[in-house]
Amino acid sequence: MATSTKPFAGFEWLIAWRYLRAKRAEGGVSVMTWISFLGIMLAVMALIATLAVRSGFRHEFVGTILGANPHASVIPMARQLEDGRTARVLSDYDAITDRLRDVEGVTGAFPVIEGQVMATAGGRNAGVQVIGITPADLASVPLVADPEVARGAFDRFGDGIAIGSGVARELGVSVGDRLRLISPEGARTAFGTSPRISAYEVTYIFQVGRYDIDRVRVYMPFAEAQTYFNRDGVADKIEVTVDDPDRVLSMVVPLTRAADADVMVWTWRDSAGAFLQALQMEDNVMFIILSILVLIATMNIVSGLIMLVKNKSRDIGILRTMGLSEGSILRIFFICGASIGVAGTLAGVALGCAFAIWIDPIFAFVNWVAGGGVWDPSVRFLSHLPARLELGDVLSAVSLALGLSFVITIIPARRAARMNPVEALRYE
Repeated sequence: MATSTKPFAGFEWLIAWRYLRAKRAEGGVSVMTWISFLGIMLAVMALIATLAVRSGFRHEFVGTILGANPHASVIPMARQLEDGRTARVLSDYDAITDRLRDVEGVTGAFPVIEGQVMATAGGRNAGVQVIGITPADLASVPLVADPEVARGAFDRFGDGIAIGSGVARELGVSVGDRLRLISPEGARTAFGTSPRISAYEVTYIFQVGRYDIDRVRVYMPFAEAQTYFNRDGVADKIEVTVDDPDRVLSMVVPLTRAADADVMVWTWRDSAGAFLQALQMEDNVMFIILSILVLIATMNIVSGLIMLVKNKSRDIGILRTMGLSEGSILRIFFICGASIGVAGTLAGVALGCAFAIWIDPIFAFVNWVAGGGVWDPSVRFLSHLPARLELGDVLSAVSLALGLSFVITIIPARRAARMNPVEALRYE
């Protein structure tokens, strides 16, 4: 008669271990064990590596957005001038800036001038975005004042202009060269508005690591930008930084009230919201697809255990006649399958974390094998492939792999437990 034993007793572990390492000639399935182990390991590795790259992309994109752009912009509404033209400028920007700085949660506010012009040097032309800003305010832009790559002297910004590395590369200029800026909104004459052409010395070149910033961004001293763009005594907008960028939407109403003018507040989430939603959708789809990959890998455990149960039917019959309960048989084969799942998951976590940590040399090798051109920053906007290990991602991958391994192992384990010992020994 079957007797009740303590769950997961020592003899159950010994029998399970004996079955796992048994050779094919002994009725074991060591080959299927290794196949199951490798399948789960590679699936977990792929899941963790993908989650790390996904988190890296999000962190880099958000980091460059917040590090080289304002968290919010206070933009004036369009108004009609006396001569019939429409303007969007702030004439009392100093007073508005002071009021915005007093808002709780605001860490900085400064006026800027902004315009699109043509830059030319050495016969090369490029469209650029010019931002007029004071040297002190530019020092508060983290990724410009302290970029990943910099040339020239940031302290000399007031003597010339600062340009992105992409602009410098496109026009073939370096620190000390002169860059001509051509604006269609130049001096007004009796014959109309003539383009304004001015030359400036390049005193600082920065690279923030985001292509759409490095390729178009040019900074000019605020007073010079007012003169160049015919904005004497006014500013185009006021840029604001806050202590918690994730809560910037809650700052819209306080900022609008503090401005006390006919303005609108445009946050970084408004400008990048659609892109962040696309990233989130891609994240969800990728996780589902890779979860299916992990499920397929765990199915190898089922096939291996079914073969093990079939080969060990005589042993099961003997163990049952010796007094082992159905629960003991179930736990023995559950340990066999779960052990493969745990070992494969741990190995996959180690390989996935190693891949994320050393992704740069790994990807450099892949790029070298492919002959270069695998990573195009003009398409992906980032200058390198990012990867960021986060505890939540690793735990989600581990939970998924172990959960599927444990659940799916129960099916063949129950089959073994319910095997009739008489039928198992009839032909032995």
